[in-house]
Amino acid sequence: MKQDIQGNAALPNRRQFLKNGAKASLAFTIVPRFVRGGRGFTAPSDQITLGFIGTGKQSRLLAQYFSGKAKIIAGADVDSQKLDLFKTNAARIGEKNKAALGAHTFTGYADFRDMLHRKDIDAVVVATPDHWHAVASIMSANAGKHVYCEKPLAHSVEEGRAMVNAVKRNKIILQTGSMQRSSGNFRHACELVRNGYIGDVKEVHVNVGTAAIPDYLPGQAIPKNLNWDLWVGPAPYRPFNAELSPPVEKDIYPNWRFYKEYGGGILSDWGAHMFDIAQWALGMDRSAPVLYFPPDGREYQQLTMLYANHVVMKHLDFGRGFGVRFIGTKGKLDVSRGYLDTDPANIVTAQIRPNETQLYKSNDHYMDWLDGIRNHKQPICDVETGHRTSSICCIANIAYWLNRPLHWDPVAEQFVKDKEANALVKASIRRDWKL
Repeated sequence: MKQDIQGNAALPNRRQFLKNGAKASLAFTIVPRFVRGGRGFTAPSDQITLGFIGTGKQSRLLAQYFSGKAKIIAGADVDSQKLDLFKTNAARIGEKNKAALGAHTFTGYADFRDMLHRKDIDAVVVATPDHWHAVASIMSANAGKHVYCEKPLAHSVEEGRAMVNAVKRNKIILQTGSMQRSSGNFRHACELVRNGYIGDVKEVHVNVGTAAIPDYLPGQAIPKNLNWDLWVGPAPYRPFNAELSPPVEKDIYPNWRFYKEYGGGILSDWGAHMFDIAQWALGMDRSAPVLYFPPDGREYQQLTMLYANHVVMKHLDFGRGFGVRFIGTKGKLDVSRGYLDTDPANIVTAQIRPNETQLYKSNDHYMDWLDGIRNHKQPICDVETGHRTSSICCIANIAYWLNRPLHWDPVAEQFVKDKEANALVKASIRRDWKL
């Protein structure tokens, strides 16, 4: 499900790092990395050390993306078998990169809270089910760790805003895993739209999957290798079912994402990618649509969202798989991972001129985050951007669940005079956990 972003530039060695730091000292006072990067102490090394929260299928993929760029020295998982497999893979990656990064060992933890106490971990990768993203990221930020959090950033609007506040309060760098922003095709598509190559945008069609449904699964015996209570964590408690947390030998992306207790359906799972591109192209990274009309079989055939500037966005299958279609007064642009084309066809070949809007350029989502940590610079998909995109996913789900029109205030982050809908903006956090 994740696209491999190319670009494996080596981290600067210590001599280069100190040389660059000497140049910077002409304008700035040099301060230790732990001051610039957050409250947690970091090792006196040029290399960034990582711990993983969640060590399942997606984490094994991310470990490959971080290979050669950072030291993976720890991981935590509620499933001991998945943790053991990740540990084996991390050892293999460490051995492969020993010449460049130096030797290091990996320690596994059954509870990520124990891992967060370590002073030698600079940053964490949160690759858990969605219902864990906020709590794990906020606890990591409070421990002074930088965070790479998988998409969608949050499981509710309230959780997303709490994550933004924690990142700002602790002065750490968070990258959201909506990595399509680090793809040249998506960037070029968004620059074409931003600069008016298809004219004024009238409609945006976003094709992603369906809304989340309640967990109706029957209970099964809990495997001995799994701490099910900790897997559920802050979510409402439901009985174990292997569809939610399959055994390690079943190498699939688990179906917890279909159920509203733990995910936002494929509407959120892929909406965090495709709504994100719509937001970027429209210049709406700090806002959202204000009106939401679920399909009623009459006036609205699809979920229809309206921005304050009257641009219409529809949750609509336009026949090309998951992707985004922009319709303007001068043309049309379609973009996804497998295509970028326009009508008229010559629009897509246009080169963005120096005097036109040029978007943040990242060709490696993972290195972009690591560079942001070193330079204390916001990455391409920072916490506010990730929050705004995941909020659209949450609101779209709410519109489907309530099956009636909704009026959203993107400044107050509340529905207008709608107590029932606003109750769904709030996080549902179980017993001992908190934001």
